[in-house]
Amino acid sequence: MTHTLDTPVWSTLTSDHANFRLGNDMALRFDPEVAMFAATRDDTQASLTAFGTLLRQTREQAFMMQDRPICLPDDVQPVLRAAGLQLVQTRAAQVPKAMPDWIDKITLLDPEDLEDMLALTALTKPGPFMRRTPELGRFWGVRIDGRLAAMAGQRLAMPGFREVSGVCTHPDFRGKGLAAVLSCFVAERIAEEGRTPFLHAYSDNAGALKLYHTLGFTTRIEVHVAVVKPLN
Repeated sequence: MTHTLDTPVWSTLTSDHANFRLGNDMALRFDPEVAMFAATRDDTQASLTAFGTLLRQTREQAFMMQDRPICLPDDVQPVLRAAGLQLVQTRAAQVPKAMPDWIDKITLLDPEDLEDMLALTALTKPGPFMRRTPELGRFWGVRIDGRLAAMAGQRLAMPGFREVSGVCTHPDFRGKGLAAVLSCFVAERIAEEGRTPFLHAYSDNAGALKLYHTLGFTTRIEVHVAVVKPLN
């Protein structure tokens, strides 16, 4: 039986984030100003045809992520394919050693912080982050000498689950434990809602995976990842 996390993009677009979706009951994507993510209901020809039509209409690349191999219609081509892992928090986190140093400096980011958030994610590339991505959930950060040194927040969401995402640290401030502190902090906020935190990482990102394991996350499934674009 399919689990809601097997197809996280489809699940979020048919539940918590349905108000951001474009498409129909066979193919969906976020409004491109909000996020790049897109998904098909299944791999039938009808769904693939609908997906090709949706991408041509929006004229924007899309980011796909799911448990099954990604099938594409003839009028859509991959720009990138990669292997990823989906992790779910299944045990208590090992509290980061740096937590006492930074906990009082963590602030909820708001629209006034947007340009700094965009600059930081453009520099560090934690994953797709658009101008309206902060509308998907809350984001927190730490400033050092007025500069946004690190941030993390929430992205995909569906009943019972919410994703930790956008974890990034400016190169000038690495080695201070900020990624661990913020990841732990965001996961705690999700758990307080009564939801289970989950997240994604590329399979070859050994550093991130090691960190997430210390925070109580275990690998649930392998995921197929692709960035795709319409041919015309």
